[in-house]
Amino acid sequence: MKKHLFLTIILVSSALANAQNTVSATIQEIYKTALVDGESYGWLGHLSNQIGGRLSGSLNAQRAVEWGQEELEALSLDRVWLQPVMVPKWIRGTFEYANIETSPGNTINVPVCALGGSVATPLAGTNAQVVEVKNFEELEALGKEAVAGKFVFFNRPMQADLVNTFAAYSGCVDQRYSGAERAARLGAVGVIVRSMNLRLDDYPHTGSMSYGELPLRERIPAAAISTNGAELLSSMLALNPDLTFFLKQNCKNMPDVLSYNVIGEIKGSTHPEEIMLVGGHLDSWDLGDGSHDDGAGVVQSMEVLRLFQKIGYRPKRTLRVVLFMNEENGQKGAIEYNNKAREKGEKHVFALESDSGGFSPRGFSIDTTPEKLLAIQQWKPLFEPYLVHMFIQGGSGADVRRLKTDDNILAGLRPDPQRYFDYHHAANDTFDAINKRELELGAATMASLVYLVDHYGL
Repeated sequence: MKKHLFLTIILVSSALANAQNTVSATIQEIYKTALVDGESYGWLGHLSNQIGGRLSGSLNAQRAVEWGQEELEALSLDRVWLQPVMVPKWIRGTFEYANIETSPGNTINVPVCALGGSVATPLAGTNAQVVEVKNFEELEALGKEAVAGKFVFFNRPMQADLVNTFAAYSGCVDQRYSGAERAARLGAVGVIVRSMNLRLDDYPHTGSMSYGELPLRERIPAAAISTNGAELLSSMLALNPDLTFFLKQNCKNMPDVLSYNVIGEIKGSTHPEEIMLVGGHLDSWDLGDGSHDDGAGVVQSMEVLRLFQKIGYRPKRTLRVVLFMNEENGQKGAIEYNNKAREKGEKHVFALESDSGGFSPRGFSIDTTPEKLLAIQQWKPLFEPYLVHMFIQGGSGADVRRLKTDDNILAGLRPDPQRYFDYHHAANDTFDAINKRELELGAATMASLVYLVDHYGL
């Protein structure tokens, strides 16, 4: 009896070891294929250099939709389609101009850009004194008497001692998003917001903003100033509180226009009703070409499906790629996708988003139960040869978070975050800032996690 039990243990152990070796070999093949025979870098080169910045509602955004559909169809997937969605259309107009005037005729130009969704200044521009604040509490403490007729300068920097730069970004982005609304209620003529950037440079960083429920007639222009410009303005205000700031911008909000989410899928061989989703957002801001935000996520998500095809792996569950439209200034694509999925009763068991840049992958943040997270963390040794080690509880991404249920798992690819905000929403977010190998490693890391979810189930 003991001999039979011992033999059984040996056979089971051997079978488990062989299965584990097969899984490791598949992951190794995924990484090798991505690094030696990848398509993500070439795809991104075309998207960035031949199409460029893809502001929602723009001609370039439509060109990107057509490109995405064409490339997915070239992969011979089981299905490719466009999902219509109405998106905001905001036009920057001619590039913005600003200066600091210390006395009549003595001016210093500073780099600025309009925030997405902002209204224009009067045609001749706006010139006014400036009040500097770090937060909304300081603004409210000043009161209407001190703010009315002036620019409000929000100068709260990202917290440099936070290693997680996304936490630093979250800690100060409210001034960009809601600053104009809060300042307008106190009679300000405009807002100037320090760029969300950890380094000192001359690139102003745009981004979305909101006026809340403010009537159109009460809305004021909002612009970002570069970090060097913010430091200069702050130091000059300390010396001369009576200086004035001049801003001119002629951006404009237009009626919503028709655009599309681009979707493709490989039908599952065993559980086609269970959907695993990978995605990024196709739109970008207009200052650069959106290579890191989020061209990288788009091509990495597309590459997951191509890698499965290349290594001959047919997923058990339906694998779907979604190139979302309008993440940057409304998330209308994600809202529409989620609404349609619920109307159809689709079952998304897993969703993975890449929207943190094309840098070296470090792991994933995972939105799930502690029990399921613990199960996923057992896969860490399979990723250690590729220097991927982070499997933590956390948010997934703006475009997939609405798919959350009590049973499924959402995840976000987490690349090394230290350089991301040097480029985020700025004119230097261009293809030359992309490292080919890092981009390909990110795609392979995504494909490997999807493979493990499909292979082992949830």
